[in-house]
Amino acid sequence: MTQTIAQAIGHTDRLEPLVRRLLAPNPSPYTFEGTQTYIVGHGDVAVIDPGPDLPHHVDAILAATAGERIVAILCTHTHRDHSPAARLLAAATGAPVVGCAPLTMADDGPRADAAFDVDYRPDRILADGETVAGAGWTLEAVATPGHTSNHLCFALRESKALFSGDHVMGWSTTVVSPPDGDMAAYMKSLDRLVARDDRIYYPAHGAPVEEPQRFVRAMAMHRRQRERQILELLQHEAQPVPAMVTLMYRGLDPRLHGAAGRSVLAHLLDLEARDRVWRDGDKWALAA
Repeated sequence: MTQTIAQAIGHTDRLEPLVRRLLAPNPSPYTFEGTQTYIVGHGDVAVIDPGPDLPHHVDAILAATAGERIVAILCTHTHRDHSPAARLLAAATGAPVVGCAPLTMADDGPRADAAFDVDYRPDRILADGETVAGAGWTLEAVATPGHTSNHLCFALRESKALFSGDHVMGWSTTVVSPPDGDMAAYMKSLDRLVARDDRIYYPAHGAPVEEPQRFVRAMAMHRRQRERQILELLQHEAQPVPAMVTLMYRGLDPRLHGAAGRSVLAHLLDLEARDRVWRDGDKWALAA
């Protein structure tokens, strides 16, 4: 699934008449080549996912929009690779921060994705279906909880493009990390996207996703296969999460074992809620 985007940091790529893209200089095993910031519109523009607290990236956004007016700064969710630059950009432009709700969540295990931005304070929270508009563009909030409980995608009505944040990425499957990440909610959100008629997805990490409904159906199938794999492993004996990760993710970069473990835990918690498994100390077993 990995796709490189061949994008230079600080360079603005035009993806379609209403959409430009900038890459933040924050590559990592969890962000791929970095967080992608999108500029929507001409003249009066919106900025989606301004990125991490990196002044040089904010300077790049300002340079890319020189002579224009930023009228809205939108955040899909509040991981620190997505929303902190909103404060710097708002201070520089006076534009309001809108989008997802604020969220502060303690974690009960080693984080595999970026921690939450506890200082995020939006000027306006968008509910599902609410819009932000400018000259020639309209962005609609599409609630997609699962990766985080406050995750939103944004649909560009004029071109049927969807800015999919971390819910659907162009290079890897999404980490679903409890306690805030929820596998049942994530799967329902995937089903919701399959039912839509979006033409293309622009994710926060990785290349644009063409044939998005087919892509999302494959993602959902992959998650169901992981669930079956867990149930098959537990048929033999009760096991802790790290042992399941070793068996399920052979050849995986060890730096990503934490991420895999969080998603396995999310599956187990979903199965537990459905009375398919139960927890015995640090081990999990099939329900009788």
